[in-house]
Amino acid sequence: MEEFAALIDRLVYTGSRNAKLALIADYLRATPDPDRGWALAALTDGLDFSAVKSSTIRTMMKDRVDPVLWTLSRDFVGDTAECASLLWPEPLGQRDVAPGVAEAVSLLSGMTRGNVQAELPRLMDRLDSSGRYALLKMATGAMRIGVSARLGKVAFAQGFDVSVDEVEEYWHGLAPPFAELFAWAEGGEAPDTENLPLFRPFMLAHPLEDAVVDMDDYAAEWKWDGIRVQLVHAGLGEDAETRVYSRSGDDISATFPEMVAALEIPAVLDGELLVRGSHQGGEANERTQGGAASFNALQQRLGRKTVSKKMLSESPAFVRLYDALMIEGEDLRGLPWTARRDRLEAFLPRLPADRFDISSIIAADSFDNLAEIRESTRDDAIEGLMLKRRDSPYVAGRRTGLWYKWKRDPLLVDCVLMYAQRGSGKRSSFFSDYTFGCWDGDPDKGAELLPVGKAYSGFTDAELKQIDRHVRQNTINRFGPVRETEKILVFEVAFDSVHESKRHKSGLAMRFPRIHRIRWDKPAHEADRIDTLKGLIRD
Repeated sequence: MEEFAALIDRLVYTGSRNAKLALIADYLRATPDPDRGWALAALTDGLDFSAVKSSTIRTMMKDRVDPVLWTLSRDFVGDTAECASLLWPEPLGQRDVAPGVAEAVSLLSGMTRGNVQAELPRLMDRLDSSGRYALLKMATGAMRIGVSARLGKVAFAQGFDVSVDEVEEYWHGLAPPFAELFAWAEGGEAPDTENLPLFRPFMLAHPLEDAVVDMDDYAAEWKWDGIRVQLVHAGLGEDAETRVYSRSGDDISATFPEMVAALEIPAVLDGELLVRGSHQGGEANERTQGGAASFNALQQRLGRKTVSKKMLSESPAFVRLYDALMIEGEDLRGLPWTARRDRLEAFLPRLPADRFDISSIIAADSFDNLAEIRESTRDDAIEGLMLKRRDSPYVAGRRTGLWYKWKRDPLLVDCVLMYAQRGSGKRSSFFSDYTFGCWDGDPDKGAELLPVGKAYSGFTDAELKQIDRHVRQNTINRFGPVRETEKILVFEVAFDSVHESKRHKSGLAMRFPRIHRIRWDKPAHEADRIDTLKGLIRD
């Protein structure tokens, strides 16, 4: 546990992304199984100990430290684990041998609500302050040390010189401590995941910006305003299983059970998850076009662990299919888009019509004609166009020249929340002023986030409370009244114009930025680049 605690300590005080990657990679190479596997799971939010919550720690501390001192200290420090690790009274006499990561996981797993107040202190007494901090971070499943799940996977890939896309494919079929994954990365056989419902990395698009494409080479589809999902059905007989994954690889099957039940044929499908509008007395409560409600209707269902019958009835989900990666065991990713599209159209009639349809191809004689179609469409469920090269294979990540996204409103970009500050007046109790940034290049290759703007409007009171909670739970540093947050929350930011500015590190300044939408579903590494903003500068 001492080595893991030392890693956590160094990660907390390391700002450089490349340095964090190197620290994690070195630790994974030097640490034996199973400790390194459990550590990797902790870093990538893969552990859950139901008996240990923040409230557990607060109760434990108030039995050992003056309650007023604890409350004041916790409010000043801003982090329960850090405060508890520093205030914890040192045991009398010699400290017992510190546990390894695997032993700590085993002991935490054995704790219940009935015995946690006795067992957790015994474990705390075996550790120094750094060890206690690492233990509590791991136990509560809230690391908040500037390491995302994606960064952990990239560090693993870099540490063993393997492809991060392959790591992603195996990841969801394996469980901590990932012995098979480490064995493969060190030259062994690939994990046997043939009959498991695995996530495959998505193919992504570049912003079109000022490019003009030949419509003989590209097909155009609408860019629907939902969340990108992947549906996977795999396995045989009673072991068959369907899962729904978000674009970041999170399993969201429990949130959309109707889609789990809808796919019973072995396949891996790519599409946009949407909901249909609610109807009462024959009147639609949500404006719907093309069978899809606006994103606001879908947002009511995002992040829910349980879904009521009423919600299933009033906002039923369906998927507008874009692509097929696999059908009945055949991997289609190497085929050109036109061939995959033909296979998808042939496969569609075998799927429930109320749960699946297909994104239609837009008929355009020329690129200018397509631009006219784009400008004339004001559908709430459409945010722009997708342009796909007809001969493109399905490849993970962004590949230049294959797929483009052409948003309807060019002055919308995806940014990452970096800093937050309390508001004033009625908002004095909330962190409501947000500084956000864009990547100065490819984040998987060491790019950094650079601040590009600040906003304090565009969200509802309910959303303000959600963001405030996120800031408090994901603070990694403080600068007076400003809190630095873990770089994981994406805002879709609207603004009137962007200009060059020597006052800002990014060299850019936005005019009238406001939060257009909170993208809880979008991973931070997919936020926009500085070059995208520069492309919006107008003379």
